[in-house]
Amino acid sequence: MKKAFYVLLILIILVSFAGCGLRKSQPVQVQEFALGTMINQQVYGANAQKAADEVSARIKTLDALWTINQPGGDINKLNRHAGQGYIKLQPETIDILTRARRISDLSGGTAFDITVAPLVKAWGIGTDHARIPSDEAIKRLVGLVDYRDVQVDQASGSASLARAGQMVDLGGIAKGYIGDLVRDIYKKNGVTSAFANLGGNVVVLGSKPDGNPWKVGIQNPRSQNGQIVGVVDVIDKAVVTSGDYQRYFIKNGKRYCHILNPKTGYPPDSGLMSVTIIAASSTDADGMSKAYVLGLDQGIELIRHYGKAEAIFITNDKKIYVTPGLNGKFHLEDASNEYTYVQIR
Repeated sequence: MKKAFYVLLILIILVSFAGCGLRKSQPVQVQEFALGTMINQQVYGANAQKAADEVSARIKTLDALWTINQPGGDINKLNRHAGQGYIKLQPETIDILTRARRISDLSGGTAFDITVAPLVKAWGIGTDHARIPSDEAIKRLVGLVDYRDVQVDQASGSASLARAGQMVDLGGIAKGYIGDLVRDIYKKNGVTSAFANLGGNVVVLGSKPDGNPWKVGIQNPRSQNGQIVGVVDVIDKAVVTSGDYQRYFIKNGKRYCHILNPKTGYPPDSGLMSVTIIAASSTDADGMSKAYVLGLDQGIELIRHYGKAEAIFITNDKKIYVTPGLNGKFHLEDASNEYTYVQIR
């Protein structure tokens, strides 16, 4: 329960309804543990319960399919067959691998690379065995990291890893991809107003029942109690944050977070505490949030190059840089009075 409670503090959802709107439409609310985190749904409409139940079942199916250590799951099978040719996989797995490659292409694998799994296992950050691997081990494992070695044959529904020892980990994109599926399920069931919080990856459908935007709180990266530093108004968007405060350990006064630079094999010293991406595509928002690795200037350039997202960068010196498309939609609400708002031009 402690882990679940901590995850819920990553990204706080602030939902407020006018009294008349609340009387007209009571939501179906579901909270459950899956994907290694707490999943929360708030769904409105005549088919809300049916939609929420379908979402829960879909999440459980994909969780088993994509968990890296699940025997019989697609990702486990793909990793076990590394260097041995193509293997048949489920359509959803083929699709997410294809989309992961496309997102990796945006930064040439510098920010996001799904073959970083050998390094993730070596560091063990977020487990009971977190450690600093030797320089020699990191150098060897970095040599296995290259998203271009994930070969996908969509016609046959199969994929391969080019070299023995390579491994795929969908942890940096799976919740984002599932967020898009969740929204599709809601739409299929006639739902027009809902939000889902997948352990900090937020997807909202439409506006709130009263017509106002949903309000999503952005956490203070150095708060110990889930305090927020601002709120962003969103309609039909995904809001995804990556940061150094989510899973980390401290050794000799230095913070080592779970997000690794695929090119160096080490947690980045990027000058950032967190990056939040707001986009129509939850999948893209999840992958793009790894711009945390790049630092402020290169991260801004990546967002501009992508062209279909807005971003909030929080730097180590407690400045909050907000892209132009969020003008009037991001509101600084810093109770600590430690952060400074900066509008990116």
